Amino acid sequence: MTDQAAGPDPGRRPTMVDVAQAAGVSLKTVSRVANGVPTVRADLAERVRDAMAELGFQRNNVAANLRSGRTTATIGLIILDLANPFYSTIAAAAAAVAERFDTQLITASSGWDAVRERELVLDLCERRVDGLIVAPTGDDQSYLGAEIARGMPAVFIDSPPSGCLADTVLIDNRTGTRDLIRRLLAEGHREIGVITDSLNDFTMRERLAGAAEALEEAGIETGRHFRRIYSDRPHDAGDAVGAMLDSSEPPTALFCGNNRILLGAVEELARRRDRTRLAAFDDFEFAKLLPRPVTVVGYDTRTLGRLAAELVFQRLRRPRSAPANYVVPTYLVDRGMAADPA
Repeated sequence: MTDQAAGPDPGRRPTMVDVAQAAGVSLKTVSRVANGVPTVRADLAERVRDAMAELGFQRNNVAANLRSGRTTATIGLIILDLANPFYSTIAAAAAAVAERFDTQLITASSGWDAVRERELVLDLCERRVDGLIVAPTGDDQSYLGAEIARGMPAVFIDSPPSGCLADTVLIDNRTGTRDLIRRLLAEGHREIGVITDSLNDFTMRERLAGAAEALEEAGIETGRHFRRIYSDRPHDAGDAVGAMLDSSEPPTALFCGNNRILLGAVEELARRRDRTRLAAFDDFEFAKLLPRPVTVVGYDTRTLGRLAAELVFQRLRRPRSAPANYVVPTYLVDRGMAADPA
């Protein structure tokens, strides 16, 4: 190796130019060695590899793939909350599928911020990921329409996009809720309280619609015991439960639109030592440890992530096929302890 150059500045990633200077060879020779061309003279190839090791040079595979027309072997996943087990389970399932295709999953969180969602999605498009999986939080995904038209595979999970056509993987929110309300009606309940959070959310609108359908089938006026809260804080859900129970005609059963609302309801009923029947959408890991019986709507969260990732790779193989829409089925399961607290 020669002493023609002192190497790159500290803190700067070494380039092929730096390697060429350190090895005393041409840039073309370095490129051929980096790309595994076998016709480079053995002594020159050894000098180049020594220089790469000394400088800590790493080949930019993404740039090389783009120049050759190959893919970047990455797909992007935009979810709403990395700390939420629902989304972390989706990410794990999607990553497992990506690994089967020798592809890396890049995951980011929009934090329920529509502006952030758009920034993250467009940034991933600029990075030339091979496909996208998006759990949308905003009500306008038209910004992605041009990318999809240019061939970017995009799959939306949990909620459909607005303003563009793309593959979707959704939970059967309406059927799951309808089945659960029917269960409560079959048990003899006629006064059923329904608590939801923001109806800006597709899943909550679908769950509310399912509850209304079941009540209408039974000839029960809808809306009288409906309560809407404006956050996912259990405390707010507890306040809504308290207001319904303190009314002149309190419900005998409660349907909670998600597991965060359920936790608030459990706390409020425990504080009152109240035995009102509880039901909720979303099964969760510790539901079986709740201090009272509760029936929940469950579904396979991993299926959401797996199907979404598989759709990305299907779209890469068949880019011109019509958008596919998958609905993950739901089921009812009894959780909690067998008896109310004394």
